Amino acid sequence: MRTINRILVANRGEIALRVCRTATDMGIATIAVYADQDMAAPHTREADEALSLGGDDAASTYLNGDKILAIALETGADAIHPGYGFLSENSEFARAVEDAGIAWLGPASSVIDALGDKIKARRVAEACGVAPVPGVSEPVTSREEVEAFIASAGYPVVLKRADGGGGRGISIIRSQADLDLFFARHTDAADLGAHFVERFVEVARHVETQSARDSHGNFHVISTRDCSVQRRNQKLVEEAPAPFLPEGAHETLVNASRALFEYVDYVGVGTVEFLLEPDGNIWFLEVNPRLQVEHPVSEEVTGIDLVREQIRIAQGLPLTTPPEPRGHSFEFRVTSEDPSKDLTPTAGRLDEVHWPLGPGIRLELGIDQGDSVQTAFDSMIAKIIVTGADREQALARSRRALAEFSVQGVATPVPVYQDIINDPDFCGVGGFNVSTRWFETTFMPQHDYSDLAVPAEASSTADLPRQTYIIELDGRRVSLTLPAGMFNAPSAATPRPPQPLRSASRRTATSTHQAGSHQGAPGDIVAPMQAIVVALAVSEGDQVEEGQLVAVLEAMKMEKPLLAPRAGTVTSLSIKQGDTVTAGTRIAHIATEEEAQ
Repeated sequence: MRTINRILVANRGEIALRVCRTATDMGIATIAVYADQDMAAPHTREADEALSLGGDDAASTYLNGDKILAIALETGADAIHPGYGFLSENSEFARAVEDAGIAWLGPASSVIDALGDKIKARRVAEACGVAPVPGVSEPVTSREEVEAFIASAGYPVVLKRADGGGGRGISIIRSQADLDLFFARHTDAADLGAHFVERFVEVARHVETQSARDSHGNFHVISTRDCSVQRRNQKLVEEAPAPFLPEGAHETLVNASRALFEYVDYVGVGTVEFLLEPDGNIWFLEVNPRLQVEHPVSEEVTGIDLVREQIRIAQGLPLTTPPEPRGHSFEFRVTSEDPSKDLTPTAGRLDEVHWPLGPGIRLELGIDQGDSVQTAFDSMIAKIIVTGADREQALARSRRALAEFSVQGVATPVPVYQDIINDPDFCGVGGFNVSTRWFETTFMPQHDYSDLAVPAEASSTADLPRQTYIIELDGRRVSLTLPAGMFNAPSAATPRPPQPLRSASRRTATSTHQAGSHQGAPGDIVAPMQAIVVALAVSEGDQVEEGQLVAVLEAMKMEKPLLAPRAGTVTSLSIKQGDTVTAGTRIAHIATEEEAQ
């Protein structure tokens, strides 16, 4: 048995706090690391030690494997837990951890190598008799081979990046024009070769298995989950177990997951994702060799602590045999995303928050009231997990929980969730009529959230200024960094204003935020948020049609396409790929024929 006494948590937010709590329950010390703006974050307070990563962006902090490993060695960590995102699927970092003699709380680096690349994962699936979505399990090298696949499979198809995650790097091709645009954007051979082509499954549910396997060969599916409510290929609402599965589907999901885990000798906790078509066809999508954001719903319906299982597996202990799932659980991701702006990520400060409580409610919080959502990282604030004896009770409790929630300072998708859990399609009236495209093509066209864009008093998104003092501690000269003016603060804290009363009106009381129009003049394309320009699909002087893609922005791990508001000529294109823009920045202007004259 391997001894684990000290775990370094190489992450931030709610997942870092959640790992620290389980480790504490097991009598294991924890070490937190943090970016500058996370100095006072909840996970740094929960951990036994917290060390600075000395930076304010992801690249210099939570993605800096060398710096994190050095801290682990310096502090005597026995294990590193990567959480999700950041370095959790980085096989090079996992290998460096293994080589340093530190336990990696995830599957082996060789397994990440085999499954982390979507093309390799397709090949693994084919080798062990699990059917992936029909496609080509080789990198794209030419337009001709994509056209050949289209000739056999027909439109639509999808071109995916092998290293894409979180719904990024996906291009749906429905026509020759879409194909032209894709190859216009991907002219570099290396960039093109990072893609592969599949049939685009138009109508399907996203179902997955929370799977685990130990070093003794024991394998279990802890539970199934449904994650079909998505926008821009990112999950919004998740539930366990997956409801309304057709006869034989559960057995197929379990057997396929077992075959994949055993083929690559997967030791650890992971998720296998599938598409389930209305005719019953089940297609393998990918394996996520890490803990998933939605893992709490599987914990709630089984009583299995998945972080505890990760630690036990790393210690060489046998996997806990899960009971049959009991009850039903939903997870709602509370993010700083604005429903009035197509769920665009926004920044702001949580000035006042009222969280739901009561039977069946679990909260996983990443920041506290008074903290700011940081544009340098993702938009996750918290997760609300609601569990009931069955799906109906879980839905009833979810309605109560979401009605109890209120926040000032940022916009959240909670009003959207309230409508989802009352929608007949989602509730299963006449059958569960939700697919991965349902939210965007059926639900959103039926709902208008523009009334939520009510201007409020500006809520500062800036952190308090920091000031560093040189002090002597136990005879050692050390630096102490604190919020500026802390030593000059009044002796008594200024009381917060009273909490607002909960309102029965969803639309007026659920969230208050600074909207900001940033509309620009007619024909202007403006940035709706602070973001990085990750793609430019046009050049100055190009002729475009209304609705044609002009650029793609990325903020807080969310991609936002910018489309031409009208037909015309691209003028005033003042940005390039890789630029950082602020909200309201004019990206380009589309001039009509009359304006161009």
